[in-house]
Amino acid sequence: MPPVTQLVLELENQPGALARVARVLTTAAVNIEGLCAPDAVGRATVRVLVSNLEQAERAFEAAGIRCARETAIALAMENRPGALVEAAEKLAEAGINITCAYATAEGVRQVAVILSVSDVPTALAALGEVGRG
Repeated sequence: MPPVTQLVLELENQPGALARVARVLTTAAVNIEGLCAPDAVGRATVRVLVSNLEQAERAFEAAGIRCARETAIALAMENRPGALVEAAEKLAEAGINITCAYATAEGVRQVAVILSVSDVPTALAALGEVGRG
């Protein structure tokens, strides 16, 4: 269960905002490996996992899009009912707040769940063997 670094963007919630992000990354030959773009009024916080952090940061800077790095946790889980319960309960018992979570599992046996948490080192210790495959 390795920590991962995702980029956090604050964008105006308007038509074309996500297309612009995708175009900037495409032009820079950076692949999107994970994306969380929730609905929000006004400004939205978008999190994106990319294939090349430095290249993505340079591309966003050149495009005038501010971004910051955020360490998160990537959990590998079986794609079955209840798979997330063990991890979420362990984090709750350790007093760790999950500030953002996203995943997709369509048609696969295993899923990667990305968790932004209030305290990464404590969360990793609390999770122990959860999400190791």
